[in-house]
Parts: sequence; structure tokens; C-alpha cells
Amino acid sequence: MLPLLNVPQAWSVLAVAIVFEVAGTTCLRLSEGLSRLWPSLLIFAFYGVSFSLNAMVVRTLGVGVVYAVWSGVGTVLTALIGYLWFKEPATALKLVSAGLIVMGVFGLHASSRSVA
Repeated sequence: MLPLLNVPQAWSVLAVAIVFEVAGTTCLRLSEGLSRLWPSLLIFAFYGVSFSLNAMVVRTLGVGVVYAVWSGVGTVLTALIGYLWFKEPATALKLVSAGLIVMGVFGLHASSRSVA
């Protein structure tokens, strides 16, 4: 059985889960369509760790907040990796959209603090 976390622990574990999710998504790009062995295997390992950590966190913070923050922060970090590492274009619309995601994540975090 997974341990029950307090609220600060849950946010910390969620942050680690996000890092593993971003690593898995980055490996998607590095796998070149699952044609490279190690990045392909790492996709599943990183996502497996991320989902396991999320399973611990949802017991404390709730699935709606956890999934929204996990996917939102993961999306923004993955976009930054795309811009900086893979030299993908960072258009004004993409940057504004990422900013809106960040604002939404802060709002969800604030709302969960007032409930917990």
C-alpha cells in the first residue's frame, strides 16, 4: 500500500513526478519514432516512475489538481526543452499560451491550499 503524504510532501513528490514525466516525453523525441533502443526503453521507465508517484499524490491532493498541475507544468517544461535543446521555434503565440498554462497552475495550487 502506498504511504499517505501530508500536503507539503505531496507537492514535493508531484514535482519529482513532473521531472520524470518530462524526461519520458523528452525520450519520445530522442527515440526517433521508437527506433532507438535506449531512449525507447527509458520512455516506459520514466513514465512508470511518474505514474507511480502520481498514484501516491492523488490520495492527498485529489486527481483533478494533480493531473492539471502535472500535465500543465510538464507541458511548459517540455516546450522549453523543445525551444532550447531541440531548437524548435518559440513563437509569440506559443509563449503566451505557455504563460496562460503557468497562470492556471498557480491558480490550481492556490485553490488546493485553501481547501487542504
